[in-house]
Amino acid sequence: MTSNETDDAQLLQQHDVRPTAVRLLIWRTIKQFDFVFALVDLENALPTIDKSTLFRTLTLFCDQQLLHQIPDNSGMHKYCVCSAHNNCHSNCNHVHLKCKICGKTFCLKNEPIPIVSVPDGFKIEHITYIIEGICPHCGHTSINGKRPECCCHNS
Repeated sequence: MTSNETDDAQLLQQHDVRPTAVRLLIWRTIKQFDFVFALVDLENALPTIDKSTLFRTLTLFCDQQLLHQIPDNSGMHKYCVCSAHNNCHSNCNHVHLKCKICGKTFCLKNEPIPIVSVPDGFKIEHITYIIEGICPHCGHTSINGKRPECCCHNS
């Protein structure tokens, strides 16, 4: 086993996740994504693993603070690797960008969600901050001024 493989197994164990071969394969695949991803992205990357196994593993990884879920009004759950594995719920409150054309969502991990005053007695349970716009790829225009069909990954 290589050092990275050992590190991955140890990380899962530190989060009370038994590092089975399938879970390690899923974790390593997730770490390779450079974007916020959906279940369908994982299905495409790992076609030999059934959807229910992928979904249960994503749920487990979220529960154990290895991933966090990003609601983005698309109707699909989207996920991102949690950079603060031991305190995900407070340290993963960062801004997200969503492209209105391709649907791709990006994490701005160094941009915390602004602090907002709420009325006395109001208990905040979850904060989501999503900025919608057009990503650089989709923002390019063709010679005739029309946007090209976007080839971005639809996640």
